[in-house]
Amino acid sequence: MGKKKELNDDKPKVHKDLDGFDIKINTFGEIQMSYDVEKINNFLNDNVDDKKLKDVDPPKTKKKK
Repeated sequence: MGKKKELNDDKPKVHKDLDGFDIKINTFGEIQMSYDVEKINNFLNDNVDDKKLKDVDPPKTKKKK
């Protein structure tokens, strides 16, 4: 027989702003998070560069005469 793997209950290392963040999927397939989605989106906007916008120049505005 093969060895049984031990379950590892250690929490992964996370950014200090997301300390305490936990995400689980219940038996109905619903995602349950300990943080509000808006708080996570704000964190990502502040700390992660958008790959799609990396090489795009900002749009030029037309001057009215």
